[in-house]
Amino acid sequence: MKTSRRMLLPALLLACAGCTVVSPDAGQQAVLIDKPILFGHGGVRAEPVLPGRSYAWFSTQKIYVNMFPQQYDGNFTDLMSSDGVPLDFHAIIRLQVVDPVALVKNFGQDWYKNNVEQEFFNKVRSAVKKHGMNETAIQTTAIDEIDAEVSREMSGYLEQSKLPVRLVKITVGKANPPDAVRNQRVETAQQEQRVLTEQKRDLAEQARKAAELSRAEADNAYRVAMNLDPAQFVEMERIKMQSSVCANKDANCTFIVGAQPAPVVNTK
Repeated sequence: MKTSRRMLLPALLLACAGCTVVSPDAGQQAVLIDKPILFGHGGVRAEPVLPGRSYAWFSTQKIYVNMFPQQYDGNFTDLMSSDGVPLDFHAIIRLQVVDPVALVKNFGQDWYKNNVEQEFFNKVRSAVKKHGMNETAIQTTAIDEIDAEVSREMSGYLEQSKLPVRLVKITVGKANPPDAVRNQRVETAQQEQRVLTEQKRDLAEQARKAAELSRAEADNAYRVAMNLDPAQFVEMERIKMQSSVCANKDANCTFIVGAQPAPVVNTK
């Protein structure tokens, strides 16, 4: 009995030494691929390992699969619009794995690069070519249409290819036209603003002119009604101006009347 116990401990240590730890984190699942050394053919296990800690033979390969939605970026340069203008785009595709075992077994670890990336790029290029530069880069009215078309095409492709992933969202960013086009747009905007400024200045001058003419007509009508000649009207306006200035309590006015007036001394 004692001999059996003594042999059990080394056997357990040997077994542990021949094991590997499988410990997926939260949001991960592990796919195990058995690779026996002495016998059997092994292969991908039918059930994934859920978050926690498990053990497998040291020859077993473990592949951790992220089960959260994952984002993949695509940068596109010189995509030709329908009117022949090269545009730069940035697009994002978000995918979520739904069956890690089928994914690894049928498509491998590099499933996105080998099966999705180029298809995604081609769908974006095809959609952009259907729209002009103004509606994609300036007015952005076509961006929603491009998003919808690429999403529809990619959903169909994933279903047809039987990839066990779910399309979460596709976002195509605003297109960037070439520098020459941007500079022309800035120059055009400056010219348009300059024209608007001149138009507003002209309107202001016209309004001021109309106001002055209206005032002159009113003054002339008043002069005629008062039976004043132009010289008398000017003299009356001068008196009004002086009265207005001297009406201020802080004003100190002295009036000299006549062609050769005598000196006047203010005794206040």
